[in-house]
Amino acid sequence: MANEAVNSEVSQEALDIAKKQSTLRYQIVRNKASYFMIAPYFILFFFFTVLPVLMSIALSFTYFNMLEMPTFVGWKNYVKLFLEDDIFLISLKNTLIFAVVTGPVSYMLCLLFAWIINEFKGKLRAFLTLIFYAPSICGNAYLVWNLILTGDRYGYLNGILLKLDIINEPILWMQTEKYVMPVLIVVQLWLSLGTGFLSFIAGLQTVDKSMYEAAALDGVKNRWQELWYVTLPAMKPQLMFGAVMQITQSFAVADISINLAGNPSVNYAGATVVTHLLDYGSTRFDMGYASAIATILFLLMVGTNKLVQKILGRVGE
Repeated sequence: MANEAVNSEVSQEALDIAKKQSTLRYQIVRNKASYFMIAPYFILFFFFTVLPVLMSIALSFTYFNMLEMPTFVGWKNYVKLFLEDDIFLISLKNTLIFAVVTGPVSYMLCLLFAWIINEFKGKLRAFLTLIFYAPSICGNAYLVWNLILTGDRYGYLNGILLKLDIINEPILWMQTEKYVMPVLIVVQLWLSLGTGFLSFIAGLQTVDKSMYEAAALDGVKNRWQELWYVTLPAMKPQLMFGAVMQITQSFAVADISINLAGNPSVNYAGATVVTHLLDYGSTRFDMGYASAIATILFLLMVGTNKLVQKILGRVGE
């Protein structure tokens, strides 16, 4: 009995120590040097990312015109968004189309091109990487596409189609409703090989080559099996980062629509949630309503990221 009591006391003491060590305060004290090193980034992240998001959510329940103090209006902004604002519903539909089409397609293109380019060596690989990455950092990208899509016979696309007798007269590409969304999707895909593409290139170069030899001994027979069972599981962090970047780009489409189709576009065919947000936030200065739009967009992004995390977590299974 005495031994049992002693063992019970020792177990309880060990349990108390384990609970103490699992507390945040204990971890901070134990790893204070690490927390001190990340403190500058954490402070900047809190004040310039977390705090603005929290303030935006709070302002979404108010009427705020930047001249008067915010006035609490409850759910009025959200009710107006979904029941009264037809332009927002059009913008939401366009944004979801962008996200569903350009998000997965651009993600797969980034991975495919990175996988192919990684097979080359040295300067040729660097050159090909630059060629594919260049459109995403090109400051004159919209100028190039405006020249291509000019609505007269001097536009490059119209000129080629007229010369090939495919059309009989020039098409006003960005002033014709049915062409606006397909053109914007094509341009978005052309510009999508950006940071995510570079992260895939980096991830592919860090895969341990000995893993392929071990996989071959375990029965992996071709390159597709290597990709699924070895390469992709080894670069899950890069896959997740690339997914986050592609989701952000696909949901935050605005510059393409504004520069090519204008704001507002014809019959709002190119309107997105972000262009609608800019309209209320930068033109009308209705910051409460703009904050409600931003909150909806934020929730869409967070929900999509959670879904993608679950999907990518099953890679290699």
